[in-house]
Amino acid sequence: MTQSDDLMQLDSLWRGVHVATMKDGQYSTIENAAIGVRGGRIAWVGPADQLPRYQTQQEHNMAGCWVTPGLIDCHTHLVFGGNRAGEFEQRLNGVSYQDIAAQGGGIAASVSATRAASEADLVASSKRRLQSLMRDGVTTVEIKSGYGLSLESELKMLRVATTLGNELPVTIKRTCLAAHAMPPEFDDKDRYIDYLCHEVLPKVATLGMADAVDAFCEHIAFSPEQVERYFQTAGQLGLPVKLHAEQLSALGGSAMAARYQALSADHLEFITEDDVKAMASAGTVAVLLPGAFYTLKETQRPPMSLLREHGVKIAIATDANPGTSPALSLRLMMNMACTLFGMTPEEALAGTTLNAANALGMAHTHGSLEMGKVADFICWDVESPGELSYWLGGDLVKQRIQQGIISL
Repeated sequence: MTQSDDLMQLDSLWRGVHVATMKDGQYSTIENAAIGVRGGRIAWVGPADQLPRYQTQQEHNMAGCWVTPGLIDCHTHLVFGGNRAGEFEQRLNGVSYQDIAAQGGGIAASVSATRAASEADLVASSKRRLQSLMRDGVTTVEIKSGYGLSLESELKMLRVATTLGNELPVTIKRTCLAAHAMPPEFDDKDRYIDYLCHEVLPKVATLGMADAVDAFCEHIAFSPEQVERYFQTAGQLGLPVKLHAEQLSALGGSAMAARYQALSADHLEFITEDDVKAMASAGTVAVLLPGAFYTLKETQRPPMSLLREHGVKIAIATDANPGTSPALSLRLMMNMACTLFGMTPEEALAGTTLNAANALGMAHTHGSLEMGKVADFICWDVESPGELSYWLGGDLVKQRIQQGIISL
């Protein structure tokens, strides 16, 4: 921020707002506030009556709406071919997720459809899903690969994610989830992990196509020992790691991930206290995915009391995917986290702002409304921040600001 003649120079100023800054993961509300933006960053935020003398190119009076940081969806599988609505009907008729996978459905079905889809088709279908999230107040989205399971197809998915970030006013973080399931051309899990370590991850890293690496650690996917080899390679390539862990059983994957300073461990319905302690020590964020819990009609809830007791940061995401969480509203996930997992609305908002930013390794620039951070924020047509977890759907976004520019 520069000054001329003792005037604060701004590109734009928002007045007539109440702000929930989410600093330190709390509402930290400022009523009758103002937000000044310069160069896509927050140059000033505070009570309007304390605003320094300023000069601005644009001024917006929002007539009393509430402002929060832009929502961050820190776990999605938005890029995929086809859909799995038929499996949804199967599960409603009592067929388990594991049985569907054993029949060649589940992730394998999405792999087949995604490999067959053209890059242009994947961009078009994924863009529609992404725009739904954006209209719901999301300004940052993590997108995983993992429906390719070959070097060519994984790179195709990551290129699609890159294209989406270039074509739409949204920040995209790309995660290579090549260790998601077994591809049809492999019949040995250790050989597939070797392939990922020797061919896929090095190429992804060389091309700069991913911001992180993820894996699915479960009986129907990969063991902690297999994932550990994959993580070792990621570490050698300078890529941070994340993990799908403890969704269907307790394998200790989250504790293993914490040993590798994982950004997050996600799902966590069957996490143990030892896992929680390991995550707390490493600063690994717990990403809860109530959409998958709901869709699969699970009964084992994540141990919220343990996560709170040990001070683990808790994030919430849509897990948007074609099989187990066809969710296109992060706000609906906030409500589900409250109603199904017992979170408070304040925890839910922290889980989709600052804690979600931590889960992506970007809390130094995103996730709260503080001077110097990126000016991603939402003006909501609500009377209190808690309403974001209260309403089931509805059009609550009054203005969506991405890097200081109104984009919706």
